[in-house]
Amino acid sequence: MKKLIIPLICLFVVFAAAAQDTNEENKKSRKEQREEKRRKIDELIRQEEEEGVLAFNKQSVFGIRLRTNGYGAFYELAKYQSQRVSMTYSIELDETKHNKEDKKFILFGNPYVYGKLNNFYNLKLGIGQQRIIGQKGNKNGVAVFGIYSGGVSVGFLRPYYVEYNNNGVGEIIKYTPEDSVKFVEGPIIGAAGFSKGWNELKLKPGAFAKAAIRFDWGRFNEVVSGLEAGISVEYYSSKIPLMLFQDDKQLFLQGHIAILFGRRK
Repeated sequence: MKKLIIPLICLFVVFAAAAQDTNEENKKSRKEQREEKRRKIDELIRQEEEEGVLAFNKQSVFGIRLRTNGYGAFYELAKYQSQRVSMTYSIELDETKHNKEDKKFILFGNPYVYGKLNNFYNLKLGIGQQRIIGQKGNKNGVAVFGIYSGGVSVGFLRPYYVEYNNNGVGEIIKYTPEDSVKFVEGPIIGAAGFSKGWNELKLKPGAFAKAAIRFDWGRFNEVVSGLEAGISVEYYSSKIPLMLFQDDKQLFLQGHIAILFGRRK
């Protein structure tokens, strides 16, 4: 029995020493990993401060834009994938106008657009990528990004109402075959106002794609301040009636310019 106990004790000591060495190696390995991660973070901070390099995990951007056929706003969330590429997720809301719209101003009435049939609003959900084309060079420089995205677009048609002078009495009308003469020949007192037509919305499903160049001159890298210029295309399941005496379209191509503001972290 004693002959067995001594070898067992020796074996236990050997295993205990080996386990201790392994634990020390694991601790050393974890410590090295932490130090390596800290060095990487310090390097990114140094690049941000000295070289203007943008490094972030998440970016939130709000934008207000003017389009060649309307105006709108959007929100975009970007998530870091690599040093130069981020995935983007966006929600956008625009109003699309016909390029032949001509607003008439009335002395004692609301301005109105002659021959306008519908207001057309577009709600879009998109996914895409943001790529860094050029870093800032220094923290007071300008970063340049390339943006491209696509997704679904839901159009909302709201009938356009005007106020018609019916022998001295104001009458609220929209375009119908029955009221076509009144709508076209008048006399029109003015637009009926923003509150009319919301209970008559019609949905128009579609899709969109967008490409843009973005310039960010924010003094601090955690702040987004910039300008975006780009083009987009939208296609809907049926033609969109916007104006009398004009061809209805399913495909809309437009340019835009936007002011951006937001944060990174």
